[in-house]
Amino acid sequence: MFKKLEEVERRFEDLERRLQDPTINAADIRKFSKEHADLGELVRTYREYRQNQADLAASKEMVLDSDAEMRSLAKEEISRIEPELERLTKELNLLLLPKDPNDDKNIILEVRAGAGGDEASLFAFEMFRMYQRYAEKRNWRVEVLSVSPTGTGGLKEVSALIAGDKVFSRLKNEGGVHRVQRIPETETQGRVHTSTVTVAVLPEAEEVDIVINPNDLRIDVMRSGGSGGQSVNTTDSAVRIVHIPSGVEVKCQDEKSQIKNRDKAMKILRARLFKIEQERVDAIEIAARRSMVGTGDRSERIRTYNFPQSRLTDHRIGLTLHSLPDIMEGHIDPVVDALIAHVQAEQLKNSTSIL
Repeated sequence: MFKKLEEVERRFEDLERRLQDPTINAADIRKFSKEHADLGELVRTYREYRQNQADLAASKEMVLDSDAEMRSLAKEEISRIEPELERLTKELNLLLLPKDPNDDKNIILEVRAGAGGDEASLFAFEMFRMYQRYAEKRNWRVEVLSVSPTGTGGLKEVSALIAGDKVFSRLKNEGGVHRVQRIPETETQGRVHTSTVTVAVLPEAEEVDIVINPNDLRIDVMRSGGSGGQSVNTTDSAVRIVHIPSGVEVKCQDEKSQIKNRDKAMKILRARLFKIEQERVDAIEIAARRSMVGTGDRSERIRTYNFPQSRLTDHRIGLTLHSLPDIMEGHIDPVVDALIAHVQAEQLKNSTSIL
């Protein structure tokens, strides 16, 4: 494992030399800069680990010194260095775990009302708002691609692009069925109702990730439906795209421009097809992920939001938090971090330690 770390450090230094070359072109700058940044944390941690190892060896030699004061200082240094080495060892083991190739990608987030009628659609609205607020806190950009509101202020479904630093790595475990338990405003007898919302988190697929044959698409244009502005029901701006081989269908009608609606529909379609292809190719990896925190499939209940008790429970890892109002305001890092830590712990069980 140390041989691998030394190879990574040499590659890091080679990238630094290449980036300082005045003849480097713009494309290589982008490519090498990304790789350099990706390796940076691992190399810095390894160098700190190596320095602490050297300091520990020197301190152990000083323990044999004839001077009592020097021996005392050396023992203090050993007491300081050993816990630091333990911490750095854990960090290196985590940094050396296999990376999900999609971790750096933006995502297409899809939130849909499930069982529960109006209450489900209202919670779908609140769930999407929770993710929007979380994105704002992390300085991510949110672009709504498609939305179907209800007359009661809720959402039948919404699709949005969330772009920023490592979005997929933070939100990939949010996919699945989210259950809400609360007393609806229309409930006169104070009974708690249970509703569900489904969340899908799809890595944004670039054209190089998934190639779509135009001949495999059926594209229909129509007039937008529902309440809206002057263009609703007056222009053929809504677009429906069907990918014939897979049967995947996407409809967008939020923009006045047919071209913009088509572009948004293609983004969603590309992301869905990318996910399908990944599931086909990476069946073994997905099976391993199921054993960790579940698949994130929409048929799986992953979390319960109990409003009367202000309690959130993530059923995959047995996490319970009594801070539901804060969570619904977008403070979901405690949940996200706990899920990531759980996945990493499971991966570490099946990996070889560097020591």
